[in-house]
Amino acid sequence: MECSFGLTGKDYVLLCSDMSAGRSIIRMKSDENKIKALGPHLAMAYGGEPGDTNNFAEYVERNMRLYHIRNHYPLLPASASAWIRRTLAESIRSRHPYAVNLLLAGYDTTTSKPHLYWIDYLGTKAVVPYAAHGMGVYVSLSTMDKWWFNDMNKREGVEVLKKCIDEVKKRITVHFNFNCILIDKDGIHQINIESQDPLSDLESKDSSASIVLDAPNPPLDVGVTA
Repeated sequence: MECSFGLTGKDYVLLCSDMSAGRSIIRMKSDENKIKALGPHLAMAYGGEPGDTNNFAEYVERNMRLYHIRNHYPLLPASASAWIRRTLAESIRSRHPYAVNLLLAGYDTTTSKPHLYWIDYLGTKAVVPYAAHGMGVYVSLSTMDKWWFNDMNKREGVEVLKKCIDEVKKRITVHFNFNCILIDKDGIHQINIESQDPLSDLESKDSSASIVLDAPNPPLDVGVTA
C-alpha cells in the first residue's frame, strides 16, 4: 500500500511519498524513507515489492554516482529517465524483473527547467506536469487536474500538494505519514508538509543545511590510462 505524488512549478519540482512499510494488512514501519536522492538536482519516489524497491533504488543511485565520478558532472533528468526506463524494460524481459513503480523528479541546470517523469514496472515512461502512484491515484489526480496550472510559484505548489494529502486522509481508509522534498536550482530540500507554512520553515533554515545531497567535490578521477 503506497502513495506518492509529484508536481512541477515554475522553477521547482515537488515530490511526496508515504513512509509506511508492511505486508498485507500488517504495518511494520511508519518512518520508511521512500524517496532516494540520485544527484544534486535529481530524486525519485519509489514503490512496489519491498525487496525490489530497495535493491532497485540502490542500484540506480550507485550507477548515477558512478556516472558522476567518471564524467565529472551529474546525469541530467532526461538522460537519467531514459536509462531508468531502459533498465526496467530490460529487467521485465529477464528472469529477475523489478516490480517497481516510480516518480522521477529533477531540475535541469542547463535549461533552468523542472522535469517530472512517471515510470512504471513495465518500463513505460511519460513526461507529466503532475503525477501519482499507488492508492493516492484514485483521489489525487482529479484534485491536481482542478488546481494545478502552469508556472505556479512554490507556495501555490505546496498548497496543491496539501490538498492532495487532505483528500487521501479523508477518502482513503489507510492512514499515511508523508515525506516531502522540493528540488530547485539550489538543490534538494526537505520540507515538512504537515507544518502550517512549510516554506517559511525552509527559508528560516540555513540553505546549506536543507540540501539533502551535494555533488562530489572534487570529483574523483578514475579514468583508465595507458
